[in-house]
Amino acid sequence: MIKLVSIIIPVFNEVDAIEKLVENTQNLRNLGLNFEYEIIIVDDGSTDGTGATLKEIQLTNQNLHVVSLARNYGQSTALQAGFDYCSGDVLITMDGDLQNDPADIPKIIDILKDNNEIDLVAGWRKDRQDSTLNRKLPSMFANYLISYTTGIKLRDYGCSLKGYRRELVSKFRLYGEMHRFIPAIAAEVGAKIIEIPVKHHPRITGKSKYGIDRTLRVILDLIWIQFSRRYMHRPIHAFGGIGLTMLSAGLLIFLWLFFEKIIFGSEIGTRPLLTLGLLLTLLGTQLLAVGLLGELLIRIYHEPSGRKQYQIKLKK
Repeated sequence: MIKLVSIIIPVFNEVDAIEKLVENTQNLRNLGLNFEYEIIIVDDGSTDGTGATLKEIQLTNQNLHVVSLARNYGQSTALQAGFDYCSGDVLITMDGDLQNDPADIPKIIDILKDNNEIDLVAGWRKDRQDSTLNRKLPSMFANYLISYTTGIKLRDYGCSLKGYRRELVSKFRLYGEMHRFIPAIAAEVGAKIIEIPVKHHPRITGKSKYGIDRTLRVILDLIWIQFSRRYMHRPIHAFGGIGLTMLSAGLLIFLWLFFEKIIFGSEIGTRPLLTLGLLLTLLGTQLLAVGLLGELLIRIYHEPSGRKQYQIKLKK
């Protein structure tokens, strides 16, 4: 049963948009929202007067709560702060640049209200109003790459407009720039996810915080996501396999060189093959050691504090 809806909006240097943003979200009653709701705006270390403007607006909006971070931590941390400070049974996240449309929020909440099997409703900016070269093309590539790598097929991983059940967000925490991978993270704890088309408006204030370099960061984050999904609880399998292969190859090279030296009397001291064998042996030994240390660390992480190495499936 939904008693309270929390609308979480991280903002950074959006002073020109903030008044309109609050006005739009406060109009949700007229847009068909029939539940009590709170608005959590997380000021992610803005330096353009966004924080001061929010304090003024807060005085006349009782259901508006402002969380001001000490510095700019990034969108993932700002979202996590919103998750930590909100009180709702259903959580809605959206951008603070006026490109998401609050009119889509009642539709998302109705899906979660009417279907207990759904845990996360993800928005899909079907008619996206952004630059093709700087935003659409990198986003298309990133969406394909994330969907292919994680196996969670979505058209628009980057859309901030999403709806969550509180039980779901309590199962994970966001670090770094993991916000774009929330559906993949949610799937790991058994969440049922659907994607629906949502409206998207052109940006009329401020400037985008993303560029084409975002694609490179997506690739780096994907490496971590895949490692954490497959090897977090068995790091020896990640490092040990490669290490054992290198070590074996290095030892075989040494064995061959030993055979040549003893049987044929060949000079091996200056041969590049000796250097390669030494390099492979050292790297293989180091990777095996890293895997063993990883196994020790994962046990140290879980056992003293009683953390479980598994998640119980979400209750329906």
